[in-house]
Amino acid sequence: MLDAIMISLQIILAVIAVYQFVFSLFGMYIKKHKKQHAPTKSFAILVAAHNEEAVVGALMENLKELRYPKELYDVFVICDNCTDRTAEIVRSYGMNACVRTNPNQRGKGYAIEWMLKELWDMPRQYDGVVMFDADNLAHPDFLQEMNNDLCNGARVIQGYIDTKNPEDSWVTAAYGISYWYVNRLWQLSRHNLGMANFLGGTGMCFEAQLLKEIGWGATSLVEDLEFTMRCVNRGVYPVFNYNARLFDEKPLSFKASARQRLRWMQGHFTVARRYFFPLLWKSLKERSLVKLDMALYAVNVYIVLITFLLTAIVWADQSLFNGPHFSTLYAHLPMWVSFLAIGANVVTFLLAMALEKVTYKKVYWYLVLFPIYLISWWPITFYAFFTQNNKQWSHTQHTRVVRLEEVQSKQG
Repeated sequence: MLDAIMISLQIILAVIAVYQFVFSLFGMYIKKHKKQHAPTKSFAILVAAHNEEAVVGALMENLKELRYPKELYDVFVICDNCTDRTAEIVRSYGMNACVRTNPNQRGKGYAIEWMLKELWDMPRQYDGVVMFDADNLAHPDFLQEMNNDLCNGARVIQGYIDTKNPEDSWVTAAYGISYWYVNRLWQLSRHNLGMANFLGGTGMCFEAQLLKEIGWGATSLVEDLEFTMRCVNRGVYPVFNYNARLFDEKPLSFKASARQRLRWMQGHFTVARRYFFPLLWKSLKERSLVKLDMALYAVNVYIVLITFLLTAIVWADQSLFNGPHFSTLYAHLPMWVSFLAIGANVVTFLLAMALEKVTYKKVYWYLVLFPIYLISWWPITFYAFFTQNNKQWSHTQHTRVVRLEEVQSKQG
C-alpha cells in the first residue's frame, strides 16, 4: 500500500513537472509588438505604503517623469497606519497622501479596498487603476504600455517585475534569478499561448469598471493571487505586458526573505483551499485548459509541500532505517532519466538568464548559492502549512534608495 501511494504521488508530481517544462518552452520567443495607441486612458496610480519614508521619495520623483500626459494620471499614496514622515514626503512632491488609520485591519489588501471606496467617491473618475509598492521604480513608458493594453481590450494587466538590487547580496540575487525565470518562462509563455497570467502584487493595472463591478474583495496575505483567482473564476483572464517594466526592492538578508516568503506561503494555502476545487471543477465542466492551469497554480503550494515530504521520507528511510523499504519512481526508470530531470531544472534558470540578457556579474557568482534559496522553500512551506491560519500581516522594511538611472546603467 505504501509503495502504491509513494509511486502514485511521484507520478502525479512528474506529470505536473513535465507539463510546466513544456509550457516554459513557449517563452523562448517574444511576439511582435502589439498595436500602439495614442494616450487616451486616464489612470489613478495607487501606492500602498506603511512607514516608507526612506524610499517613497524616489518613487515620487520617478512617477513625475513618466512619459505620459500629466493630465491623464494622478498619484494617490495610501499612508496606511504610518508613524513616520511618509505622508509629509509625498505631499512635498505634490502628490496625494491619503491617510488611513485602522490598527485592526492591517495590510495591503485592506488598504487597497479602503482606497478604492475613497476613489469612487471622488469627482474625477479614471479609466484604469495602477498599483505600485512604495519601493518600486517604473519604466518611463509604463503607463503608455497599460494604455495600449486597455485600448486592446485587456481588463487586468500585469507588468514585468524586475529586481532593482540583485547585486546587494546572494539573497537578492536569488530573487532576481527567480523573477527572470518567472517573467520569461512562466508569464511570457502563457501570454504567448493566450492563457491567463497571474498577478504579482505590484505593477498591476485594472480596468476601473471591472473593479466597480466585482469589487476588490482580496484581503488575504496574498491579495494579488486571491484577485487573480477571482478573475479567472469569472472568466476574466489577466494578461502580461513584457514591455511594462518596474523594478522592485528585494530583502537583503535570508531572515527577512524567509519571513516574507512565509507570509506568501501562508496566504497561498488559504487561496488554494478556497479556489482549487472550484477552478478544477469548472475546468472539467467547461473543458478549459486556462482554468485547469490556474487551478494547478493555486495548488502549487501543496505540490511543494508533498515534494518536501516525499524527499524527507526517502532520505530518512535510507539514512536512518537502512532502506529502501519501499519503491520510488526513479527506481523503475533508467538512471539517465534522473539526471535529465535535474539537468532540465538547472538549464531552465540559466536559459531564462540568457534570454533576458542578464549582465550583472555578481549574480553569476552568486549562482553557486542559488540551490540553498530553492531548497529553503521546503521548510518554509512546511512551517506555513501549520501556521496558515495566522492572518497577521508582516511588513517588509525597505531601505535601498536607488534611482532608475542607476538600475538602467547597471543593466547596460
